[in-house]
Amino acid sequence: MYGVVTGEVDQFGQPDPESVVVALAGDPLYVGVKLLDQEFKLEDVRLLAPVLPRSKVVGIGRNYAAHAAEMGNDVPTEPLMFLKPNTSVVGPGDPIFYPPQTKNLHFEGELAVVIGRICRDVPPEQATDVIHGYTIANDVTARDLQKSDVQFTRAKGFDSFCPLGPWIETDLDPADFAEGRAVQTYLNGDLKQDGSTKDLIFDIPTLIAHVSSVMTLLPGDVILTGTPEGVGPMEVGDEVEISIAGLGTLTNKVAQR
Repeated sequence: MYGVVTGEVDQFGQPDPESVVVALAGDPLYVGVKLLDQEFKLEDVRLLAPVLPRSKVVGIGRNYAAHAAEMGNDVPTEPLMFLKPNTSVVGPGDPIFYPPQTKNLHFEGELAVVIGRICRDVPPEQATDVIHGYTIANDVTARDLQKSDVQFTRAKGFDSFCPLGPWIETDLDPADFAEGRAVQTYLNGDLKQDGSTKDLIFDIPTLIAHVSSVMTLLPGDVILTGTPEGVGPMEVGDEVEISIAGLGTLTNKVAQR
């Protein structure tokens, strides 16, 4: 498990049980997890997004049957893909900016998969080979724009509409999520989403195979795996916390743009 911290400089770090962060040598995507003899107190640093996608964030829509139903949609027969620009990515504690173009801004807590190497046409049984790790995402969505535009680009592409973090966990595989890990979203402390990754319609290997059959995936690209039911509106001043068992909690507040 590692992330990016900012102190005097920005650098990668690995948390340990003593509430300190051990500095890493370089970007783990390229050099692996190499510990340095340098530590920071967690309270003295600020966490940044643990990865800035080199090219893209690939979203998957309606990948939980209950969420598809709550939005009045049928379950898709194959993964429903859309793109979020990498400029939408922010980190833990960063504000989600409420743009003036929308009147209905929603949270969507999701499991995110970080790709570890260049790949194309990956068979499902080889998906583990191209996964670098996992983190938490909030697929922020301007719901009214999503409906009026039909396609998702503007509704999901504003700056700050893809919080990621707090860490990337590299010591898991898709089977851990197929067995079920809780995905929970709290709005101002109230539980709004309470799902499980075992309810994914299309599992992680299937998603990687499908996406990579269409486009080349690059190291640091992120695939959002879909959101459970319970999505809802956020207002300026609200705090959103998304937790996934084993991955921690991603917290962001909504601010006026």
